[in-house]
Amino acid sequence: QVQLVESGGGLVQPGGSLRLSCVAPGSIFSSSFMGWYRQAPGKERELVATIDILAVTNYADSVQDRFTISRDNAKNTVHLQMNSLKPEDTAVYYCNANRMGVKYWGKGTLVTVSS
Repeated sequence: QVQLVESGGGLVQPGGSLRLSCVAPGSIFSSSFMGWYRQAPGKERELVATIDILAVTNYADSVQDRFTISRDNAKNTVHLQMNSLKPEDTAVYYCNANRMGVKYWGKGTLVTVSS
């Protein structure tokens, strides 16, 4: 079973920053579009950001200019740098690998933005 492992979640004050990381098996990572999704309480899971094999990125409008996705191919890791966090960013954040239409998910890491 493919396992994606997220880390870096936690409690942060509004305006603060967090960096999420996700490690994937090399056999998956090297040929996958990687992404971050999030699910807030009572809401559907939504796309946050994606990065393809050539490091072309895509962001949800709500996080544009605040979040940055990147990938470290040597470490099979994708990061999500989150700045200027807002209470509405509170959610469980999930790492996703999309390899030729087959999607793999991590178990999620909780981000809480609150004073």
